[in-house]
Amino acid sequence: MQPSGSAGDPCRAFSRLLGLLFFQGVYTVLSLEIKADAHVRGYIGENIKLKCTFRSSSPVSDKLTIDWTYRSPTSSRTETIFHYQSFQYPTVAGTFRDRIFWVGDVYQGDASISISNPTMRDNGTFSCTVKNPPDVHHNIPMTELVVTERGFAIQLSSAALLSILVFIPSAVVVTLLLVRMGRKSAGLKKKNKSGYKKSSIEVSDDTDQGEDEGCMRRLCTRCAECLDSDFEEAY
Repeated sequence: MQPSGSAGDPCRAFSRLLGLLFFQGVYTVLSLEIKADAHVRGYIGENIKLKCTFRSSSPVSDKLTIDWTYRSPTSSRTETIFHYQSFQYPTVAGTFRDRIFWVGDVYQGDASISISNPTMRDNGTFSCTVKNPPDVHHNIPMTELVVTERGFAIQLSSAALLSILVFIPSAVVVTLLLVRMGRKSAGLKKKNKSGYKKSSIEVSDDTDQGEDEGCMRRLCTRCAECLDSDFEEAY
């Protein structure tokens, strides 16, 4: 006579087997993880780095392989543009010929490449795959590359920046002096027309006005000297 519950033993054994396979599968999937930038922006004629890093549960060996592929926005065809296995094998055909360079380090978990002399024809989707047996199951990250013209971006040198920092405060001071002098001049003209005789206080104000004018001239001269010296340094 079989013990009670013996009929359920095969079911429990099968459940344990499924659980083991499940956890082993999860471990296998997560044993190799790859990361890459989802979006990269580059400029025509300026080298672009496509970053890809990986982490493997197994030591790096000579069996490790890295593949970079490219897909154009107007095509569904995928082409391999770079292969690595102990040595670098960039593509020798197509638009990326002689323009793909290895900038990674497999022992640091780096599988990055660089594109030289990029153009807008290089826009598209790039993917990085890494296999390090027995770690061969992994995610496949995608990188969308957009290459554009840099345009007329203003790049300020230190001399130009210094000139701006000197010019703006000076312009504010000059503006305030001009407003003050304009108000005093308007008041004096009004009083002269009415035959008003100046008091001792107003005479002193006229003296201050003369001093303000001299100060403004000296300040303008100083600003011009600073700007001239900054542009001479820049050239």
